[in-house]
Amino acid sequence: MFTLTPETPDDWWEVEALYDLCFAPGRTALSSYRLRDDVAPVAELCLNARDREGYLAGAIRYWPVQVGGAAALLLGPVAVHPTHQGEGLGGLLINASLHRARDEGWSRVMLVGDAPYYARFGFEKLDGVNMPPPTNPDRVLGYALRPGAWDGITGDVTRAG
Repeated sequence: MFTLTPETPDDWWEVEALYDLCFAPGRTALSSYRLRDDVAPVAELCLNARDREGYLAGAIRYWPVQVGGAAALLLGPVAVHPTHQGEGLGGLLINASLHRARDEGWSRVMLVGDAPYYARFGFEKLDGVNMPPPTNPDRVLGYALRPGAWDGITGDVTRAG
């Protein structure tokens, strides 16, 4: 099984190596990374999953953003080491972190991702929420941690101030 723990500063490069392994070269050129530049992640929501031997098997991070002036979380990246894919670890990381986000008082989460995959967690397409280009608007998804948290929230996604 896996042990979930908050990411520590000592984990940073190990997590970055996992992301490099799991994602295409140039991942940091994506528009979502411009929203993360010089902004600290939300530490209490950044989780690592380690296997029985202590090896990093998966990781998830969150970043604060603004959507039309309203506070939101930007989920991502989430990655699972290839040797552990298909074991439900991605779902474990997503569900555990969403529960933590709700407990920490956050209201809404967004991401850029594959709608069929993230729909199983309750994410839906966000109409009127504009990620920096070039982002496919069909991949901009949101999840309400509180009922109605996305109601009336539209506009550009910008870095947290």
